[in-house]
Amino acid sequence: MELLDGKKVSNDIKTEITAEVNKMKANGEKVPHLAAVIVGNDGASLTYVGSKVKACELVGFESTLVKMPSTTSETELLIKIKELNENDDIDGFIVQLPLPEQIDTQRVLMAIDPSKDVDGFHPENFGKMALDMTTFIPATPFGILELLERYNVETKGKHTVVIGRSHIVGRPMSILMGRKGFPGNSTVTLTHSYTKNIAQITTQADIIITALGVPNYLKAEMIKDDAVVIDVGITRVADDTDPRGYRITGDVDFEFVSKKASYITPVPGGVGPMTIAMLLKNTLLAREQKRLRME
Repeated sequence: MELLDGKKVSNDIKTEITAEVNKMKANGEKVPHLAAVIVGNDGASLTYVGSKVKACELVGFESTLVKMPSTTSETELLIKIKELNENDDIDGFIVQLPLPEQIDTQRVLMAIDPSKDVDGFHPENFGKMALDMTTFIPATPFGILELLERYNVETKGKHTVVIGRSHIVGRPMSILMGRKGFPGNSTVTLTHSYTKNIAQITTQADIIITALGVPNYLKAEMIKDDAVVIDVGITRVADDTDPRGYRITGDVDFEFVSKKASYITPVPGGVGPMTIAMLLKNTLLAREQKRLRME
C-alpha cells in the first residue's frame, strides 16, 4: 500500500508556483492577486480562508481578505462582487461557502466574472470543463487529478466509482474521470443516497472516490484487493483524548481499508492540502490568461 501524500505533493506544487512568481518578479511583471470573500464568522470557514491567505503569502501572491458580517444582504454581497469583477488588480477571487441563509448561493456564484472564478463553480467554467475545454477546474477535483497523475496511478480502462454527487466534488469528478486523456478514460459509476446495493458496486471498483461526509463509511469489505481509494470526506468527530476535543475523520475506515488498498489518501493530509494548492494554480492560470488577453 502506498500513501497518496497530499501534503508532500501540495508542497511540491507550491515550490513550483513560487519559482514561477519569482520569474514574474524578475521580469517586472505583476504577481497574481487572489481575493477571498467571507460572510459571517463560521469557525471552519474562517480557518479555511485563513489558510488560503497564508498560502498566497508563502508563494509570493498578493492577497485580499474581504470580511462581511453575517447580517449582509444578498444585494450588498452582489455589489461587493461587482467591485471585485471590475477591479483590474485582482486576478481571481472566491466566495467562501456556505453563505448565510438570506443569500441565494446560486445567484452569487452566477455573478462572479468567469475569468476570475478560480473556484471553477460558474456554469460557464463547469460547462467548459465538461466539454474538455481549457478552464478552471474546481480545486478539489483538480487536486485529485494531480495526485493520480503525480503518483502515476493508471486510470485508463479502469472502473471508477464516485460516491456523492455534489456540484463541488462528486459530479465534476465523475465527468473528469471519464474524459479523454490522463487521468481519465475510466468507466465511471456515480453513486448517491438513492443508489441500491452500493457495496456490490464498490467491490467492483478499481478506483473509489468518496465525498460523502459520513465518517468511516467505506469499510474494508466494500472494496476489492488493490483498489485505489481517494477520501474527500472531512468531518469533525468528538474525541475527548484529543486536546482540541475532536479529531478530523474521513469517509474511509482507514485502519482496515488501508490494509487492502494499493493506494490511499490519508485524512488529514491527503486531498485537503491539494485543494489549496490547486486554488493557487488556478489563480496563476487566471493571471496568465489575463496577460494573454491584454497582449
